Amino acid sequence: MKIEKDRVVRFHYSVAEAGQEPVETSRGREPLAILFGHGNIIPGLEKAMEGHEAGDTFKADVTAADAYGERREGMGQRVPKKHFGDQRLSVGQQVVLNTSFGPRAVTIEKIGMSVVDVDLNHPMAGKDLQFDIEIVDVREATPEEIEHGHVHGDGGHQH
Repeated sequence: MKIEKDRVVRFHYSVAEAGQEPVETSRGREPLAILFGHGNIIPGLEKAMEGHEAGDTFKADVTAADAYGERREGMGQRVPKKHFGDQRLSVGQQVVLNTSFGPRAVTIEKIGMSVVDVDLNHPMAGKDLQFDIEIVDVREATPEEIEHGHVHGDGGHQH
């Protein structure tokens, strides 16, 4: 069965910045499960996966524009130190802050006595990425999965 809109795809991946060592992989744990065609992964990777089927392995080069976007200037923010709790902070560290819009990954730029300057750009913004993909399986999505916009059950969301 080929990957197309409204199919559930389970896959393993490794991702690296172009020309670098992988920074993340799903190998050694459960494959990632997505509802294809519903914006559950970055656009460039979704484009590269379309038409593949279970058992396929391939590499995909994804430009920054089709991944996490270009870095945007002016995305710094000063945050009171109390919002980081008891975490030990260091410049360059990536942490997740709870915001009114939900959790958000930020990068520590400067640590003061009572405030911390953070960069709100996604840590992979502005970076061209290389993926190593192995398609584990492809199946039709259930009507409920399509309605909810995500996978249920094995590797997906549990209600």
